[in-house]
Amino acid sequence: MLKEECFEFGKVTRTHGLNGEVLIFGDVDDLTLYQGLDAVFIERRGNLVPYFLEYLSLHNNRFIAKFEDIESIEDAEALKDAQLYLPLAALPKLEEGKFYYHDVVDFTIVDKNLGELGQIKKIYTNAAQDLIEMEYKGKEVLIPISDDIVGNADMEKKTIQTNLPEGLIDIYMEE
Repeated sequence: MLKEECFEFGKVTRTHGLNGEVLIFGDVDDLTLYQGLDAVFIERRGNLVPYFLEYLSLHNNRFIAKFEDIESIEDAEALKDAQLYLPLAALPKLEEGKFYYHDVVDFTIVDKNLGELGQIKKIYTNAAQDLIEMEYKGKEVLIPISDDIVGNADMEKKTIQTNLPEGLIDIYMEE
């Protein structure tokens, strides 16, 4: 499995108990959709390696997981901070005009008032606010992702509609 064919599902945050269990932070919108997983991929030396699950149970907005052949706290400790991946085919289908972040990298931002602006270079996710990084006239511009600002994606035209707050672009253009 190639990394380009996968999405980041979550991360092993710490061990749980003494028998090889781990806690997993699931970086997905609806954790309940993934309770029946039987395997995930973990990057090891540049390759994605399948890790088979004995079980994966939802507990307080996290998963408790037990991987096959991980039998001790020491085995589980080796998985701490490991990024977990799933095939893109495991993603739920979205409504028309909605998008997954990985789908829109390199799309063009088209603002309601300013017109075509630039291409999406990266999308940052964090607890406070997800952000789109766009290049505009040779400068990096960060656009907050919210329903008021970022609209629908046109997958055929490879564009995303926005309604940027007045003056946002100007902040980045100042020397």
